[in-house]
Amino acid sequence: MDQERPSIFYIDFLRFVAVFAVIAIHVLGPFRFLYGDIPNSDWLAASGINSVTRWAVPVFIMITGALLLSTERAFCCEDYLVKRLSKVAVPFVGWTLIYAVVGGFFVNDLITGTWSAHETMRIISNAPNNPVWYHLWFFYDFIPLYFVIPFLIPLLKKASPELIKLIIVAWMVLFAMKWLKVDSFLQENLILYTGYLILGWYLFNRDNAPQLNYWVMAGSCMLVFNFFGTWQLAIDTGKYSSLFMGYKTLNTVLIAGMLFVLAQTYADKIQGKLRAFVPIISKYSLGIYLLHPLLLIPVRQLDNGFYSTFGSNWLAIPIITLLTMVLSLLCTMLLVKIPVMKRLVP
Repeated sequence: MDQERPSIFYIDFLRFVAVFAVIAIHVLGPFRFLYGDIPNSDWLAASGINSVTRWAVPVFIMITGALLLSTERAFCCEDYLVKRLSKVAVPFVGWTLIYAVVGGFFVNDLITGTWSAHETMRIISNAPNNPVWYHLWFFYDFIPLYFVIPFLIPLLKKASPELIKLIIVAWMVLFAMKWLKVDSFLQENLILYTGYLILGWYLFNRDNAPQLNYWVMAGSCMLVFNFFGTWQLAIDTGKYSSLFMGYKTLNTVLIAGMLFVLAQTYADKIQGKLRAFVPIISKYSLGIYLLHPLLLIPVRQLDNGFYSTFGSNWLAIPIITLLTMVLSLLCTMLLVKIPVMKRLVP
């Protein structure tokens, strides 16, 4: 979600598809745990779309690594904290307070119709350890990465290409171990998410065309595996399982890497109105990410009937996702014109 250099279209395109995927994950959210309680087709639409979009957050982290780790500027601590870190930290704090206020209207996940200052204060007091809204978890793992980046830059510049490859392979092994539930003290979030920074930097700074077919084969296999594996687990256990959905699993690494390389190779072939629209979404992607759950509050209340209007979740989820993204974009573009709110949607 961060950018340091002039716009690069394939990076813009990656932000575009990633923010679309994030919204889709949140649109389908209410249906994931309803296996057996709703028609199989509607559950499979939600579970299936969920299983093939979980690469979104890792792609955002890879973009950050690609751009920030590639800087040639001399490091200045004050400049970095004020101009770089604050672009993420200030919106996080601001929206934490906003969603805490919104949360004051909910008690035990039910809308009360009246605002409770006590509930809002309870949410704020728990905020250091518990995100106040479901999408804000990202910042708890993302912000610490900004303290890692300045140390990685000189190390990566000095490391040989072969050593970088070894680091990435070792990191993938850690992901495989976590997936297989093999414990290790190295499986901390900071270490695992730092690997996405390095992978993004690595792919960004090399020609990946010779390896494109390998990435496509590996990533495509994982997408198919996610879809049918999640479906089969539900059949076997009678309930939804997130086994294949983790951001810290090898399947997600391979899918995210595949998408990065595909965008790097083919995104520039996009022309026309879509090419003009992509950089706009990219520019406001952080604001869209932060704001869109507000628009989804009434939608995710299944009794309101937004999904059933379309007759099938195979239609409802993509259409609601697209509408939510457009409305979130318009709201973000409006907020940036308000001086007080501008820093909350950079």
